Amino acid sequence: MTFRELRDFIVAKFGAEVIVAEKADNLQPYLVLQTERLADVCLELHDNELTYFDYLSCLTGIDNGPDAGTMEVAYNLYSIPYDHHLMLKVQVTRNSENEAIPAVPTISHIWRTADWHEREVFDLLGIYFTNHPDMRRILCAADWGGHPLRKDYKLQDYYHGIKVPYDDHNENSGFRGEPVKLTQQPPAAQFPDKREKPE
Repeated sequence: MTFRELRDFIVAKFGAEVIVAEKADNLQPYLVLQTERLADVCLELHDNELTYFDYLSCLTGIDNGPDAGTMEVAYNLYSIPYDHHLMLKVQVTRNSENEAIPAVPTISHIWRTADWHEREVFDLLGIYFTNHPDMRRILCAADWGGHPLRKDYKLQDYYHGIKVPYDDHNENSGFRGEPVKLTQQPPAAQFPDKREKPE
């Protein structure tokens, strides 16, 4: 099915209002859906024998920044038997410091791989996925401050009494007390690209 046919399929099943915006002339065309209808549309695309999107290739969070005031989640769907591709997006309002973080319905009950992808987006961008079976951080510590991939993220100075910010000390002069010669690049001949096969 073409992008236009997939769009028409969604409209026929859910009505034209389910599609908030579309970008058909993009290198990778996409549809922006009503956030609250996302899981319903995805379930139909997965289960319907005409589309059968059996594979979630990628789920990505996007921070459009404080000036734009929005965040997005992009879903790359693929049907292995039909070789159909489709990108869906939802857009949510970006929260300020003391407001509740934005929320998007989970699709982890449709594609199991979404479980960890959604946790990563929650951890690094601060978008919550409602009805997710285990919505907790996956890369940062549970009590880490903030969401590191937000465009206005400020690294905390200390975490449990340990200084956090990285400085260029290691790159300029090695670890304290370590001779500088050990931190310099070895001559190229010492580590050639192709090594001799052991006998």
